[in-house]
Amino acid sequence: MLSLLKRYRQLLLVSALLLVPLVAFLASGRRGREPNFVDRAVIALTSPLQSGLNWIIDGGIGLVNGYVDLRGVRRENDALRLENMQLRAAVQSLGEARTENERLRQLLGYTEAVPGPEIPARVVGVNPVAKLLSVRISSGEKQGVFEGMSVVTPDGIVGRVIRTTGHYADVALVTDPQSRVGVRVQRSRARGTAVGSGSGPLILENMLRTEDVENGDLIITSGTDGVYPAGMVVGRVTNLEKKEHGMFQGADIVPAVDTTKLEEVLVVGSPYGVAAQSLEGGTR
Repeated sequence: MLSLLKRYRQLLLVSALLLVPLVAFLASGRRGREPNFVDRAVIALTSPLQSGLNWIIDGGIGLVNGYVDLRGVRRENDALRLENMQLRAAVQSLGEARTENERLRQLLGYTEAVPGPEIPARVVGVNPVAKLLSVRISSGEKQGVFEGMSVVTPDGIVGRVIRTTGHYADVALVTDPQSRVGVRVQRSRARGTAVGSGSGPLILENMLRTEDVENGDLIITSGTDGVYPAGMVVGRVTNLEKKEHGMFQGADIVPAVDTTKLEEVLVVGSPYGVAAQSLEGGTR
């Protein structure tokens, strides 16, 4: 726009000089006189120039206003885009907080139904060694967690504490191959042992062939292993194999807790574990 004005500045100057006396003449109040030949010539010569000048000025003003409006719209779009991103992040945070609150509410409701001491904790680490399937939790001896205590969630058992420090503890999962849990069939009260397989379902062992077990039966802890209190959920029977010969029948147990997705847990002292700790505390 500036380059256009510079290029035709002489023409514009002459046009302005011609328009000034014309405007002064028309505004002088001599409206009753008929225009003569000179007046008509001046009007004829200056009208196209005036129209062109008005077009250029109006066009320039339109361009400037359009540019300003465009910049304003772009700035507003950027602000709206940023606000949208912030709102989406806030919604995601609220959703995660709501999910966590629901888990903690379930955990709190579970603690009210569990007898004996219970210590809440978060899972803060996972053991990368495949030979020992374990996790690390954020509560240790300072919070009252000791070796041998059981770790559970509202859905079922998780594992047992195998090592403690001041503020942390390591928990061997029920899926670990060295895990052995005394269990019973909730429906028929038949007893057996749930053994970790390292991956996938647990293995039901020591279940007599004559016992009443069916696919889909709920398996709970029997309380006979000195680790888990009786009545805690372990999982459900699947792939039942009733053998025609031998003493025992075989089956798998689908764990009630997915140990690969643990976030919050509860450390519970079994009746034997609590008693042992009380005796130990009394002898110190």
